[in-house]
Parts: sequence; structure tokens; C-alpha cells
Amino acid sequence: MRIAPRKRLEALYPRPYENPERRIRLNSEEYRDKLLGCFLGKNIGGTLGAPFEWKRQVNQVSFYTQELDGNPLPNDDLDIQLLWLIALEEEGIDINARTLAEYWLTYVTPHWAEYGTGKINMRAGLVPPLSGSWKNEFKDSCGAYIRSEIWAAIAPGQPRLAAAYAYEDAILDHGDGEGTWAEIFCAALESAAYVISDVEELIQIGLSYIPEESATAGAVKLAVECYQKGMDYLEARLKLLQNYRGCVAQADEANGSQEDYEQGLWSGRLGFDVPSNIGIVIIGLLYGGEDFDRAMCWTVNCGEDTDCTAATVGSIFGILHGCGKIPERWVTPIGRAIKTGCLNLGELGDYGSQIPKDIDELSARVECIARQAALSRGSKVWFTDEPTYLPEEAGEAMYCEEHQLFARMAEGPVYRFDAFDLQPVPVGGPGIREGEEKELLLRICNSGKITDTLEFEVLCGENIKISPSRFGRLTLKKGYAQRDRFTGNWAELSLFVQVEEPQAPYIRFVISCTVPGRHTQMLVPVLLVNDTYPVSEQTEYNF
Repeated sequence: MRIAPRKRLEALYPRPYENPERRIRLNSEEYRDKLLGCFLGKNIGGTLGAPFEWKRQVNQVSFYTQELDGNPLPNDDLDIQLLWLIALEEEGIDINARTLAEYWLTYVTPHWAEYGTGKINMRAGLVPPLSGSWKNEFKDSCGAYIRSEIWAAIAPGQPRLAAAYAYEDAILDHGDGEGTWAEIFCAALESAAYVISDVEELIQIGLSYIPEESATAGAVKLAVECYQKGMDYLEARLKLLQNYRGCVAQADEANGSQEDYEQGLWSGRLGFDVPSNIGIVIIGLLYGGEDFDRAMCWTVNCGEDTDCTAATVGSIFGILHGCGKIPERWVTPIGRAIKTGCLNLGELGDYGSQIPKDIDELSARVECIARQAALSRGSKVWFTDEPTYLPEEAGEAMYCEEHQLFARMAEGPVYRFDAFDLQPVPVGGPGIREGEEKELLLRICNSGKITDTLEFEVLCGENIKISPSRFGRLTLKKGYAQRDRFTGNWAELSLFVQVEEPQAPYIRFVISCTVPGRHTQMLVPVLLVNDTYPVSEQTEYNF
């Protein structure tokens, strides 16, 4: 189903500025320097941290420990962002999770952890965010925040827009998990970093976009607290791991220190990795300050998912300070090339010909997308040859007023049409058992400019019972004036689904919605999972 082009991110755009003087002016050369710094720092951090990935120990790193030949190591932290660049070039800036999911299924090769679980769910027919939430023990893992930089880069100085893009990305394989909050946090912080240099303020901007009660927010706040209390960075690391940690995949001498073992730090929940690692990112940024060596090395010295944490710290440092502030001694051993590790290059043109060859080409192509976004409706950024200028009201608007905005969106897919927005939410997840009554919460918003009526009918098989009725009608006041439509005039009604003698592992039906007197027909697909079947039996079916 193709969603109306103007609907994709419009709900999350800021109010358009009638007065051009109220827009952010972003100096083009400064933006270019920060963009190059972002991706150069990403490559440096990924290469520096790679040898120590998933070792729970205090490292003693002061420079690269590998023999390098002028090229970086393959960097899965950057790979998927290259794919998103291609998707943006081919599909345009009005891109959503369902389009990204198609690229994911075609071009992303790994089958492990959250990547693999999300792929299995998508192939079964579960659309994001359910593809990332359903029976995914890795939804609190690190696979999403490492993809955040491109969204900030195409929406510099617009953290609300960057966060909206990041949400569409993260829910593919992290759904309503901590991994999604981590990517939204990073994207908002990184976007604001193009025009704001105060790290502690950037952290607060990022926090405003994620649920206050999330573990990611808790870990970030704890890292900030440790820094403000004057603890050294290793004390902050210990405090962080005492309160937020996943498990070490292989708890043996090769993957952890005896000291950490004696402190009980090897225990933890499988897949619960992102809060501690985002906390380490904050440690690297705060304690590293304007010293690139210290920021990078101390981040890696904290252990855990070191290639991801160091790559993220490197990219944020590059945005804050520009390419010129990254010492050349870090650049020479790896150069500026791009190496991939988890993309299907055979499908991406002639063995990956669509992939940027180096960070210079990557930055140039990303800038083209950013300039397109800056010309779109609701943009508050102008690229200019004048000095960068941040109006006071624009700075204030970078904060999100409602922490639960994305949390509500992550409960189920949102289908946007010209007349109405609809969100079917299977309460408690998409699983259903024979004879069980499953609540399907239908959220509806009038996205037009006039009060209108919506009529709906559930189109389903004879073995599916819908109560209180398969038919419904409701009138909703105009909601389009609410620019942030998800906090606007939404109505909710509950349908209850019962399935008799399900014959397959998946139950599908459609909700057909119309507006009287108009040609509009909105078809909203619903997929429920027959939870009577064990997973091993479900996999025997061919789809």
C-alpha cells in the first residue's frame, strides 16, 4: 500500500515559519565540514573499537592496535546508513518504515539477533513496529542507534524531524524496545549538534524525545550525574554497569576481566545491551570534551560494544568540531575509504556500484538529500553562505514537549491517508489463540481541515468473529490544524477478535474505511499470529 506522499512525516514537522528571519541559517561550508567529520569519526571509532567488541573489561587503549594498510575495517555501523542513502535517492525524502523494510529484506544479509528476528517477522507479514517487537529478545540491543547519523545529517538543526526519521528506521527490528529509544535519542542529539555545541544541552534535547521511564533515559541521566559529581570515567563506567547491563555472550577469560567477574558484572539479561552502551557514549562525550584522543580511547576503555560506542562518539565529535579537529594521525592509517560487511552488494548494482566509495562521496550525496529536505514544507533550515545563525525561538523549539509521543506510535503501525490516519493496535501484541478474545484497539484521527465522518467495515473470513460489530461509524472534528497530529484529535474504539479453528499460523483481515460522499477508500491490513503453534512448527510453513 502506498501512503499519500504528504503524510509520511508531516505529523512531526514543526510549524512552518511565516517569517524567513525566524529560520535557522546554516553555513554551507560549516555544514560540509561537520558532515565529513561525522563520517570520518564514525570510521575511526569503528576501527579502533573493533578488536575489543563485547569484552567486559577495562581496556588500555591509546591508539589503533591492528595492522592497518590505509583502509578502515568493514563497518556494519555505517553499512545500513549507506542503504538508507540509496533508498532516499530512489524513493525521495517522504520515506517510511514500510519502504525501508523492503530495502532491508532485499539488501541486508545478517540473520542474527535483532536483524534476523526483524527479518523473520517481516517475511511473515508483520509490519513495523510489530516486526521489531514480536518475540524479539534483542529489541533492547544496539543495532539501531548506530544507524542514526544519516537522519541527523539530512535534518541538521531539526531534531524533531531527525527523530521522526530515526523512529521509522528503528522500529523495523527494535519495535517498542530500548533500541528504538536509543536511536531517537542519538538522532535528535546529533541533529541539534549541527547548530548547538553545548554537550549537556544536547543531551537534554535528546532526552526530551524518549520516554522518561525508559532504561535508556535512566542510563543517560546516571552517566550525566556521575560526571557532575566529579567521578572519574572508570567509576562512572562501574556505576553504569552495576545498574544497567546485558549479559556477556561468552562469559570466559577471553571476553571479560576477573575483576569484573568478581564484582558480579558478568550477569545480565540477554539482549539488554543498549542502555549501558548509550551510557558509555555519554561518558565518552562528557569526559572526552574537546580532546579527540581522550574521547575515543576512554570510550573503548569502558568495554562492552566498543566498535559501536566509539563510532558514535567519533561521529558526534566530528559534528561538534568538524573534520579539521580530528588529528591527522588518526586519519592516515585508515584513509577515507568505505568498507562494507553486511550488504548484498550483488543486488546493489554491479557488485555494489551504488555504494559510496569514500566519505567524501558519501557526504556529497547526503548533502544533496539534506538540501531537498530543507526546501520541503515545514523546514526551518536554510543553507546559506552567511554565518550560521540560530534564532532564540528555534533553539527552544528543538525540545519535544511530550516524551510519550513515539512510545504511542510504537504500539502499532500508523496508516496515513488524505482523510484520516488510522492505527490498529493489537493489545498485548499480535499473538492470538483459538477461542481467545483478542482486543484490537483502533485509533483514528481526522487529518483533514473539516469535520468529517468515517465509516468502517471489517472484511474477514467466516471463522473470524468481530464484536461488538463488523461495522462502525463515527464523526470526528477537524484535526489538521494540529500540526503535531499524534497529540491532536484522536479517537479510540475497541474491536474484539475471536478465531475458530485457525488453519494457519497467521490470521489476516482488512478494515475498509470510507468517507460518505467522497471517493476515498482506506484499506488497513491486520495480521495476527496464531500463538497456538510453537515457533518450530510455524517455520515449517512456506510463505
